[in-house]
Amino acid sequence: MISVTETAKQKAISLMKEDGTDPSVGFIRVGVKGGGCSGLSYQLGFDTKMKEDDKMFEDNGIKIVVDKKSFLYLVGTTLDYSGGLNGKGFTFNNPNASRTCGCGESFAV
Repeated sequence: MISVTETAKQKAISLMKEDGTDPSVGFIRVGVKGGGCSGLSYQLGFDTKMKEDDKMFEDNGIKIVVDKKSFLYLVGTTLDYSGGLNGKGFTFNNPNASRTCGCGESFAV
């Protein structure tokens, strides 16, 4: 399962509305792809269509969809949002990552 903080929830709803996606039918699609300075990088976007190998979770009123391959890297992750001086954007607190890069956008297992 992937958890969503209250801050991430509020920002996701706001961005979905700006994007023209209805939060009651839309969801956050999270994934992992090869690349980045640590080997793997996170992907995040909004979607309304499920794919065949997707898994859906709901936490804090937000639906999260992850493809089967990415789920193995993301199980137990918490999605947060930081708007502080050190950076702004969604962040992943991933207990499976053995190391992360300085920007927090890539990781290794």
